[in-house]
Amino acid sequence: MTNELQQAIQLLKSTQWVDLTHTFGPDSPHFSAFDAAEFETLFTHDDGFFAQSFKMAGQYGTHIDAPIHFVRDTRYLDELELKELVLPLVVMDFSKQAQEDHDFTVTIEDIKSFEEQHGRIEADTFVALRTDWSKRWPDHEAFCNKDTEGNNRIPGWGLEALEFLFNERGIQAVGHETFDTDSAMDFQKHQALRGEYFVLEQDTYQVELMTNLDQLPAKGAVIFNIMPKPEKASGFPVRSFAILP
Repeated sequence: MTNELQQAIQLLKSTQWVDLTHTFGPDSPHFSAFDAAEFETLFTHDDGFFAQSFKMAGQYGTHIDAPIHFVRDTRYLDELELKELVLPLVVMDFSKQAQEDHDFTVTIEDIKSFEEQHGRIEADTFVALRTDWSKRWPDHEAFCNKDTEGNNRIPGWGLEALEFLFNERGIQAVGHETFDTDSAMDFQKHQALRGEYFVLEQDTYQVELMTNLDQLPAKGAVIFNIMPKPEKASGFPVRSFAILP
């Protein structure tokens, strides 16, 4: 007789699953301070087996940031608990605003407008910012979207919006489709990734360079963030996916 866990798995597998992770390689868009990834074939099937070597920054492709990435004396990636990595998912769709204004920066008013339509954002959730910026992948030039002065024009979170989500709504973690938490305009204005520091200062994690958020409902899905467990790591490529209700 099947037990409750087996029944739960059968139920989950009967629903739709959405991969929120980009396939990445040496030519993929990446943070400008990092070198491109290097993939090397060590052995081929002619040698008896196929094996490869991978060299890249931890924050490469769709990836998860641990608190230690920005904040001293906080948790490393291997210290995150498994149950923290599986959360109810809220997707805030601001893709239209981001398309019309590449400097779009989420405000408290934007969040309240979302809540007027979809209800209050619940505590202990993972809140993902949908901008459809992921549709520019894997075009590095389109992803960076530089203006004539060489500055990136990329949407993102505003600090006050993140403070509202964590302090007033009690959310657990956030994610987005871009390189950074903060919009490029906010970074240029303050010369700091204020939002990213704030998120990681909450002793939680974030997921960057997400994709396929356009396939998810505003509420009801569950996100899984699965990754290797390197020792004392600040971040690593992640396999994020969602299970729809």
